[in-house]
Amino acid sequence: MKPATRIILIGAPVAIAASAFLGIGGKEEIPLADRPREDRKTAAPVQNPLASGTASERQALEARIARMPAGLAHPAKKEIAAQLVSSAEHSTLDWRGRYGAIEDLGDGNGYTAGSIGFCSGTNDMLQLVEAYTADHPDNGLARYLPALRKVDGSDSHEGLDPGFTDAWSTEAAKPAFRAAQDAARDRIYFDPAVRLAKMDGLGTLGQFIYYDAMLLHGPGLARDGFYGIRRAAMDRARTAAEGGAEKRYLNVFLDESRSAMRTRTNPAWRDTSRIDTAQRVFLRNGNMRLTPPLQWRMYGETFRIPAS
Repeated sequence: MKPATRIILIGAPVAIAASAFLGIGGKEEIPLADRPREDRKTAAPVQNPLASGTASERQALEARIARMPAGLAHPAKKEIAAQLVSSAEHSTLDWRGRYGAIEDLGDGNGYTAGSIGFCSGTNDMLQLVEAYTADHPDNGLARYLPALRKVDGSDSHEGLDPGFTDAWSTEAAKPAFRAAQDAARDRIYFDPAVRLAKMDGLGTLGQFIYYDAMLLHGPGLARDGFYGIRRAAMDRARTAAEGGAEKRYLNVFLDESRSAMRTRTNPAWRDTSRIDTAQRVFLRNGNMRLTPPLQWRMYGETFRIPAS
């Protein structure tokens, strides 16, 4: 695997993440990994636009988004998105072959596993295993749930070793667990990113840029989380929905995302290939619909998706 794919931030659904900052429920009701880190020196968090407004306003927004073209949610485009992400996460386009991958990358996130890199320290792995266990109580990972809850928000393996990595690999051979990974990916990352990109007037490429940033930085509200990066970009450029030029806004967004990546302490984790030699290339070429053929470089390796 390549360097860590997300900063230790928030791995929970965006509505839950927003509640930590917007006063919905007390702090004791917020899981550990969903709370702002006390030692993080960042600007004040921003509001999550998908969790703001009245119920009727949110309903009207979702209805408007539902009437828009499928964009990245179209099956063919979603497959391209999965391949692009896999080139960054696993250095391969075969993302379906990575459900059973699991290792500790030494990035402070504990174990990183599965097709998109669920982490034991960033809450999304816990969410995945909890949801899977609710549907399949006798699965081989269920007995590790107490340990996953205990290590959430840390890089600890306490209660996971030995046995957890083998249990993950074994479970990943089952279609039900692979489907559960896909469902968690969509619920936590893909669907919120695509909805918000559509709200901002962005086409298929912009929707992918949002999705990849959501995976990379986590759905955090602080300055170095996805929503903080979006807020910083909006301070410098108008979104397409606000009447701005889409390409200019996306370039600014990529600047902010890249800046957040460059703050990482380990130089090996500051590689910005996914922006510099992939997303920025598509944007420069004006391929706003992510139409194959596509060619990009990731960590010095060239990848291609041929024309249909």
